[in-house]
Amino acid sequence: MSDPPSYAPPPDAYLRTLLLAVLAGGLLNTIGLPLGWMVGAMLSTAWLGWRGAAAVPKFLRPAGLVVLGLGLGQGFTAPVMAAVASSLPAILAGGVLSILAGLAVAPLYARIARSDARTAYYAAIPGGIVTMAVLAQRAGAAVSAVTVAQTIRMAVVVLTFPALVAVIAVGGRDAAFSAALPGFAWGGMALLLACGALAALLGAWAGLANAAMIAPCLLAMGLSGSGLLPSSIPRWMVDAAQLAMGASLGLRLTPQSLGGGPRRLAAAGLASALAVGVLLALLGLGLGWLSGLPPVAVVLGMAPGGMPEMAVTAKALDLAVPLVLGFHLVRTVLCNLLVGPIWRLALALGLVRRPPPEDHGG
Repeated sequence: MSDPPSYAPPPDAYLRTLLLAVLAGGLLNTIGLPLGWMVGAMLSTAWLGWRGAAAVPKFLRPAGLVVLGLGLGQGFTAPVMAAVASSLPAILAGGVLSILAGLAVAPLYARIARSDARTAYYAAIPGGIVTMAVLAQRAGAAVSAVTVAQTIRMAVVVLTFPALVAVIAVGGRDAAFSAALPGFAWGGMALLLACGALAALLGAWAGLANAAMIAPCLLAMGLSGSGLLPSSIPRWMVDAAQLAMGASLGLRLTPQSLGGGPRRLAAAGLASALAVGVLLALLGLGLGWLSGLPPVAVVLGMAPGGMPEMAVTAKALDLAVPLVLGFHLVRTVLCNLLVGPIWRLALALGLVRRPPPEDHGG
């Protein structure tokens, strides 16, 4: 469910994909595009994938997530943790509003894709590809349609949101969410990477969602908060993690992975654009103004993209990274806890209709 379907790539496909991803990512980064490494790798890999010539090693994304988790967690010094904790009411409100935004967008998806209401709901909630696919399966929704919609929206967000946020990013940096990091040390970095990989394995064994990123992030948060971080994670390693995530996402945008008809893809793209461009952006700006938090950082925290993608966007734009990460971490937890109950409440209140069996969106 979480991995794109496999096919037999040509023997040189791995090298070709890597070289083109590096070239495209480096070009977009050089011209100053936010998240250039990720966007370039995603577009180039998708371009190759549509020709059956792309191949990405399965370990690449989890390895990139380990690095990214460590890089994001290192900013959680004790003062920053205190600042994030004081923002918890706004973070909780943002998570609930994100789910409600998905509920509001779901009828549009259902109408265009001719989908049943349940599938449309799980397709529209901005909870991440894997999380929403798992929840959709438990709820009896059409998992393939939900996966396609979440993938398309993720691509739309990665392509548009960093550039849009960069335009209004003035004032998004807040000293309360910034921290002085220890210097870079090869030995300390090697130890940190080894411990991060071990934490990811233990997290996966324990059933932690998105363990490859969250477990190393929690480890780095603990070390940073206690002043025991042995080394900082340098920018070039974060860029390499961007490259890995972009290539992995690009492989999901191939015909083998997407499937479905054009109406479904159009519905997913339109619903994503609506959620990103209007509803969640306005809610984020309003919540930031009411709470006194940096509005641009709150917008990025409520963006309907994945946690890794939006957190690395915040890092690239030097926006309150711990705050943005806090929004996405809490939203992931709230999606697991509240998506099902909110759906049942909406049914009880008549906000959505129970479709006849023949209208199920497959």
